[in-house]
This record gives sequence, C-alpha cells and structure tokens, in this order.
Amino acid sequence: MNKNPVDIREADIAVIGMSCRLPGANNINTFWQNLKNGVESISVLKDEQLNAADPALLDNVNYVKAGAILPDIDKFDASFFGYSPKEAKMIDPQQRLFLECAWEAFEDAGYAPQSYDGLIGIYAGSGMNTYLINNILTNQGFSTYRTFLESGSALQLRLANGADYMPSRVSYKLNLRGPSVNVQAACSSSLVAVHMAVQSLLSGECDMALAGGVSITVPQNTGYLYQEGMICSPDGHCRAFDAQAKGTLFGNGGGIVLLKLLQNAIEDKDHIHAVIKGSAVN
Repeated sequence: MNKNPVDIREADIAVIGMSCRLPGANNINTFWQNLKNGVESISVLKDEQLNAADPALLDNVNYVKAGAILPDIDKFDASFFGYSPKEAKMIDPQQRLFLECAWEAFEDAGYAPQSYDGLIGIYAGSGMNTYLINNILTNQGFSTYRTFLESGSALQLRLANGADYMPSRVSYKLNLRGPSVNVQAACSSSLVAVHMAVQSLLSGECDMALAGGVSITVPQNTGYLYQEGMICSPDGHCRAFDAQAKGTLFGNGGGIVLLKLLQNAIEDKDHIHAVIKGSAVN
C-alpha cells in the first residue's frame, strides 16, 4: 500500500526558497498580492521627473512617458557582505541587488549557506550594464581608450561590472561550492537558468541550486519612443495574453528561486512553494 498521497518522481524538483525585487513589490508576498489583485506597477512620469536623452523628445507625441521604476537601487548593505563603501560604488546595481536577493532566498528557505554541508550551485544572468556606461565612465573621468586591465584598480572595476562574474560573486560571498554559471540567453535567461539548475540537481552536481536573473537599466526615469511595428507599447501598458495587447515595455527587477530534489526536500522537511515536473530548452 502506498502511504504517500503524492506521486513523486525522481525528476521532480521542489522550489524551497524565493526572493524578488520588483516595481511595486519588494518581496514575494507583495508581488503575489499584486498579481492576484491585478495591480499595475508601471509608473507614469511627469516631465520634471524624466531624464530624456534629448529634451525635444518630451514634446514628441510618440514619446511614451512611462517606466518600470525600481526604488532604492542605490541602497546596499555593503558592510553586511564585507564590502567597503568605495567597492560598493563600483559594483553594478544588478549585481548588488542579485546578491541581496540570493541571501533572502536562503532566508526564505531557512538555510545558512555559509555553514551548509552540501554543494550549492548557482545559475543566473543579468541585463546590459548601463551603470558602467552612464555612471562610472562619465562621472569618474575614465578615458574611452581603456581596457580596464592596466592596473589593480582598473581590473577591480572590470570585475565589479562584468556580467560573467555575477554568479561567482554570490558563490564567493555566500560560500557556495557547487557550479557557478553565468547564463545569457536574452529574454529567456532566467528560465534557461532554472532549466540548467534542474539538470545540475538531477545529475548530482549539487544538492541545492539558485536560479534567476536581474535587469536594471539606469537612469530609470526615462520614457521611450514608440515606433509602429516595433515591440514597445504605444500607451505604456502591457496587456499580456489579452486581445487588446499592443506591445510591451522593458522593466527593472530581479528574482531568484532555490531548488532541491523533491524527495530530498520532503525528507528534510523543507517548505515547498511549488514543484517543477519538467523543463526543456529548444
């Protein structure tokens, strides 16, 4: 007689921890409430709030004054993660936020990664680094003819802003000793990261795995120019799976899940948010 009412397969993966930072939602619970209540978190910006590359755009009828504003991207608990204020200023906000979300995902799952006996992997990706272009290079007086390999400080700046180093930064700071892999697959990066994390767990490369992504474009207080036939919405609204859908707009935010084999999660009495029954990449 099967005393287990749940049909468990060896390939089932449990989601045991989650974390996010999104416009209008600083955590998973708020985000879930926003989804249930149909809350739209796109901000409509006034002219005085906008940082338009060309001020003439403000009078263009096709310039859409809307954006997905993520608050407090300049805030970071540097000392908590062992960084000096100077180091923290050099790090891409995407990497700072992702590191915080990784810690929160472990908190949500009830694990202390630094003292965990098993192997923890991480698969993650980030968006284009506009912070380096618009903040570091312009405000720190760097020449455009730089490889960022000429000195120790230049190399440090490269490491602080290279997307390839985001997963390994988390691994180093949180003592994760499983695979640490940067995933870049454009808009599908986070989903591909989840698939790769699932495969890593199934193959025995790690005992738990973080998977997710982050994208923050700075400056945030900008609109965009609507062009017919392009991807962006003409009115600043994204109506997914709706007959009235006319386009999308780019957002800011980050999200992470912590995964474990379902059988192991049940044995360890983990809190299970959801179960992944399968994944694939085409």
